[in-house]
Amino acid sequence: MAGTPDICPALRYQDAKAAIKQLTEGFGFSEHAVYEGEDGRVMHAELICGNGMVMLGSKGSGTAFDALMAEGGPTAVYVRVDDVDAHHDRAVAAGVEIVMPPTDQEYGSRDYTARDAEGNVWSFGTYAPGAAG
Repeated sequence: MAGTPDICPALRYQDAKAAIKQLTEGFGFSEHAVYEGEDGRVMHAELICGNGMVMLGSKGSGTAFDALMAEGGPTAVYVRVDDVDAHHDRAVAAGVEIVMPPTDQEYGSRDYTARDAEGNVWSFGTYAPGAAG
């Protein structure tokens, strides 16, 4: 991964190992780091996609962050990808729930939206937040 991302969404999962599998196989992320507790729960994981990263861990891990997120609901994450249709096809092949198929947006982006196994919403598209023009 070139450089270090300044913003990393952090998610909590009942089954963080299954989430890692879905995010790597279905969405093409790669594992950067996975740390497990003595009980086998994922205490902290870092997954990379392009020059971005998402961090995640198991619910009920007992950390201070876990306590703050205990009542948190699903969250939404947007990831920029070059080939929306190929990315979508990979997700479909991995059995990911697609909520909106690849769609050309009026603001010039092409994107699709999926839901992971624990209800978080993931959008993948060509829109580059903060890019000029």
